[in-house]
Amino acid sequence: MFRVVVPARYESTRLPGKVLLPLAGKPMLQWVCERARASRAGELLVATDDARIARAAELSGAQVVMTAAAHPSGTDRIAEVAWLRRWPDEDIVVNLQADEPLMPPALIDQVSALLESHSWAAIATLASAAATLEELLDPSVVKVVVDRRDRALYFSRAPIPWDRDGAPAGLASQRSFAGARRHIGLYAYRVGALKQLAALAPTPLERREKLEQLRALENGFGIVVAEAAERPGPDVNTAHDLERVRALLEAGGD
Repeated sequence: MFRVVVPARYESTRLPGKVLLPLAGKPMLQWVCERARASRAGELLVATDDARIARAAELSGAQVVMTAAAHPSGTDRIAEVAWLRRWPDEDIVVNLQADEPLMPPALIDQVSALLESHSWAAIATLASAAATLEELLDPSVVKVVVDRRDRALYFSRAPIPWDRDGAPAGLASQRSFAGARRHIGLYAYRVGALKQLAALAPTPLERREKLEQLRALENGFGIVVAEAAERPGPDVNTAHDLERVRALLEAGGD
C-alpha cells in the first residue's frame, strides 16, 4: 500500500491561485484528486496552508492536512504530513503535484512500484524521451540523465545531454536531441528518506536550478528513474498552459 499526498499552495509566481481555477466545470485540484483516486493508492491527502484550498479539497472528497505556510517546496510540505501522521519510515508516499490535472493514474502506480522494487533507492521518478528539439532547449522543460543502473546522475533546465557534433556553431545551431529525456515531476519517497531530506538545507545546485530534487542528489540520496509507461498531458504553469489543458479536458481527451 502506498499513499498519495498533493501539496498545494495558493501563491504561484506565474499564475496565482491556479489550483482553484476552473477546468471543464471543476477546479484544477479536483481533477488532480480524481486522478489520484483512480490509482491503487490506499490513502489520498491534500497538504495546504490555505483555507480556500482546504475547502476545495474537502469538496473533492480528499482528506486535508493543514501545514505550515513557510515550506519552500512540496517535498518539505509532505514531510510535515509524514511527521504529523507518524508514518513508518519504510512506507512509500507519492508526491502528486497540484498542477498536474492530466497525470495518468497508471504513472502514479508505476512510480510507487518502481521505488518498492529498488531497495537501494530513496526516491523514484519517471521520464520520457524528448519529443522535439524545442523540448531539449526549453529551460522550462527539466531534463534528466541516468547511469546504467537507471540511477539519476543529474537534472537540469539546461539542454543535457549535449551533442557537441550536432551544434558546430554553438547553441542556436543544435540539430540533435537524440537521447534526451524529459523529467516527469512525479515522485515516490520512502518516508524515512523524505524526513531526512526535508531536514537538510537547500543546496547550491538546488538554488541555482530551482529544482528541489537536486538537494537529494547533492546529499547522496539514490534516485531511480524509469521510462514512463505513458506520456502525461501538460501541467499548468502559465495562463497559456491553463487554456491548453482546459481545451483538452473540454474535448474529453488528455
